[in-house]
Amino acid sequence: MKKLTHAVLLAGVVTIGVSTAALAADEPPPPAPAADAAKPAEPAKPTGPTLGDVLGASGISITGYVDAAYEHLSSTGAFTSGVANRVFDFEPSSFNLHQAAITIAKQPTEGFGALVNLTAGKDADVIHSFNQTSSNFDLTQAFVQYATGPLTLIGGKFVTLAGAEVINSTQDTNYSRSILFGYAIPFTHTGARATFAASDVVSVIVGINNGWDQLKDENKQKTVELGVSVTPNKVFSMSAQGYSGKEQVSGPFDPIGGTRNLIDLVGTVNATDQLTFILNYDYGTQDNATSLVNGSTIKAKWTGLAAYVNLQLAEQWRLSLRGEYFDDKDGYRTGVIQKWKEATLTLAFLPTKNAEIRAEVRGDKSNHNSFLQSDGTGKDTQSSVGLEAIYKF
Repeated sequence: MKKLTHAVLLAGVVTIGVSTAALAADEPPPPAPAADAAKPAEPAKPTGPTLGDVLGASGISITGYVDAAYEHLSSTGAFTSGVANRVFDFEPSSFNLHQAAITIAKQPTEGFGALVNLTAGKDADVIHSFNQTSSNFDLTQAFVQYATGPLTLIGGKFVTLAGAEVINSTQDTNYSRSILFGYAIPFTHTGARATFAASDVVSVIVGINNGWDQLKDENKQKTVELGVSVTPNKVFSMSAQGYSGKEQVSGPFDPIGGTRNLIDLVGTVNATDQLTFILNYDYGTQDNATSLVNGSTIKAKWTGLAAYVNLQLAEQWRLSLRGEYFDDKDGYRTGVIQKWKEATLTLAFLPTKNAEIRAEVRGDKSNHNSFLQSDGTGKDTQSSVGLEAIYKF
């Protein structure tokens, strides 16, 4: 009996020992002490609003772009009169920084605001006001704005209402600018402008300014502007602009001058989401101009028509075709009495939403030998190629 008791006790001890060892084997080993356990935790990095957050909250926007290109012309880039035969791309063979532009704006739908638009680069020498020096820099726009309900008032310097093309490269579809953009209409005005949105369809614009491309009015006579835009639906839109005022005839310091009138019409048809047609017509006159034929005083006239076809080939590819006809009846705008035509084909590649590359071919034709050649002679044709890169931010 005593032996039996000892056996039972021995079996219990063995069982408990085996169970304890098994439990110990299943438990994970205790973690090793961390080497940097005594090192204090790093404080959290401070967080705060970004510049974009601050600007967005204040209603201020900052946008800009850089426009660089290479162009090659078959002529010297001038007419036999000495006037440039292109607006911006008039160098025979050259790389160019056309524009490096920035716009800072606060334009609320109610109350006061302002906009400042600065342009640096080669194009600034062309668009600057007549009575201002450039040095590759131009204060293209700077105005104060007040908006209330359907009425918006601005005062300062601003771009013209006329034309289908604009100074801002990102808003055009071709590399080279049109004849009408450079020779039929002004670039900017300094004065006051009121825009009244009569409805969702019709807007009316009236203004008064110092004239064509003048920061300071040399003749103290003012030019009035009137514009009407109609957008009945997303397919069709139409705008009509008119300018009338006394302008210098032979330059910004001409003391006599004469009345200059301009009528500008632009129609747009969005045939599909990928296909757009645009038509632009201009008619202008200048009193007290000098005849290139006999030196008499005349009313000089010029007319022009430009047509555009823009086709979105794919998400990243666009094709733009432009054709133009310009009749400088008295040679007042180009220095040559001529009928001038041009056709332009531009292929654009958009690798990202901020970048665009344009390759272009263009041919110009006149009914006179007006395109100046390097040997001093004139020719009735001119051809060109261009490659442009734009980045906007």
